[in-house]
Amino acid sequence: MAIIGIDLGTTNSLAAVWRNGKSELIPNAAGEYLTPSVVSVDEDGSILVGAAAKDRLISHPERTAAAFKRAMGTSRRYELGGKVFTAEDLSSFILRRLREDAEAYLGEVVDEAVVSVPAYFAEAQRAATKRAGALAGLTVERLVNEPSAAAVAGHIGEGDEDKVCLVFDFGGGTLDVSLVERFDNVVSVTAVSGDNYLGGRDFDELIARGFCQDCELNFDSLSRQRQETLIRQAETCKMALTSQEPVIMAVSDEEISASLALTHEWVIRKSSTLFQRMLAPVRKVFLDAGVGADELDELVMVGGSSHMPSVRRYIAKALGREPAAEARPDTAIAIGAGICSGMKARAEDLKELVLTDVCPFTLGIAILNHAEQERDLMSPIIERNSVLPTSKEGVYCTAHDGQQSIDVKVYQGEQRYCRDNTCLGQLEIAVPPAPRGQQSIRVRFTYDINGLLEVTVAGKDGQNARLVLQGSGMTEAEVEERLKELETLKMHPREQEVPRTLVARGERLYAMTVGQMRDQVAYMLDWYQMQLSSQESLRIAKASRRVEQFFDQAEAYLGLEDLPPLNLDPLMDDEDGEEES
Repeated sequence: MAIIGIDLGTTNSLAAVWRNGKSELIPNAAGEYLTPSVVSVDEDGSILVGAAAKDRLISHPERTAAAFKRAMGTSRRYELGGKVFTAEDLSSFILRRLREDAEAYLGEVVDEAVVSVPAYFAEAQRAATKRAGALAGLTVERLVNEPSAAAVAGHIGEGDEDKVCLVFDFGGGTLDVSLVERFDNVVSVTAVSGDNYLGGRDFDELIARGFCQDCELNFDSLSRQRQETLIRQAETCKMALTSQEPVIMAVSDEEISASLALTHEWVIRKSSTLFQRMLAPVRKVFLDAGVGADELDELVMVGGSSHMPSVRRYIAKALGREPAAEARPDTAIAIGAGICSGMKARAEDLKELVLTDVCPFTLGIAILNHAEQERDLMSPIIERNSVLPTSKEGVYCTAHDGQQSIDVKVYQGEQRYCRDNTCLGQLEIAVPPAPRGQQSIRVRFTYDINGLLEVTVAGKDGQNARLVLQGSGMTEAEVEERLKELETLKMHPREQEVPRTLVARGERLYAMTVGQMRDQVAYMLDWYQMQLSSQESLRIAKASRRVEQFFDQAEAYLGLEDLPPLNLDPLMDDEDGEEES
């Protein structure tokens, strides 16, 4: 049985598989790699998927649905031909078609998939994607963020030098922006942001509306069929603008006859609000990562909508850097998902590659707001952009005299007030009555890349409580097995093998040396302890390498007098020196 990688897109979807040492795209029954993410219900009740359904967007718009990825995890319903579907129902039809095409191409059963999702998808949207996979007959244990898949596909892990890369993933319905760092064989996402309601589809509609405006037509008064015709034609003209300019957009029927020459400048002018929205996530990832645009080594633009010259020019000008020429906008995410499927299958030739991702939203609990007691405050425990998997804890005290229990409500979001965030669940733990502030509990969050969140609460008197939150797709036994694997995260990095070995080595060196060298060894040990306190895996890995290099040099210096003088200021030229503060 095979595991495949799937790029479940707003406009198009495609699949890939890892075999023969590479990620291989899987063609559909028509021999194409791209399958339109469109579903239609025929007059006889049969379900049409892909290109056949896309053709019916104009002829049978009331029976056809597209761009439903934007509604994943919501209560929105689609009525098509007298039948009602959710967004995950419609997505399952796409996933089933991709699974069937893969089985026909590979000649074997496909029962599992790694599916890509926008990095900014919340837990409800990720859970809905897993449920769609289950409806399609696929086990989906692993979701991979789309920019992360694109980063892996771009071979950002090759070479000896570190690299900082911005992945600008602009698809048909969503925009994801990620800052990705390569360190040895690790591809690590350090910050993500995005807009789940901004994509190429928005450009298509604005172009159609701009066309109507300049031709003195009222877009909103047109029938849905004519609106879809204009949007489809706007999409065609938008794509044509990637290779020629100007492009003539024309419509002519019994009621309407108009034409207009479109240029890149015209598109930018009509879509100025969309371009402004693009920069907000870019600014946010730089702010969260604490780096500037001048520190970028590479700009990678993926997603079908990044083909637009106006988009490429705008982002390149904003960042002062041209996009990487080798990036494949349409297929990069699927190729990356195929690589991730090989990692999931533990392919021998991918054993050295490690992909780390981040938590896109902050996770925390509600605490009492003394100023406005009806509006609880959010107390973050795992901040957004924490490297996954992670485990962190906070200490909280009782808020009232004689309080006999503490209600721990778990929230996801960035807003100050809990009611503006998403409640994921709650649990209660008993505490002995005492004056307020004298009883405390420790709340620990353990969160992994598959969306599994374990909340444990421990009281001073030995009382304990636990809450496990997970989207779907895992049995109770699988959840417990994964939580057992995550137990090591609950050990502080200082207690893990590599840091303990390095600290012991440094203490031995301290005892062997005197004078200035002893001071430098002490300085290095203090700096390393500071890095361990961050509990951030990538930061600790980089610090461990730096410390090991210094200790190697120090030991060589002590043993061989003809070596050049030891660098007694090891962090002076360290590009990560800012981590000292």
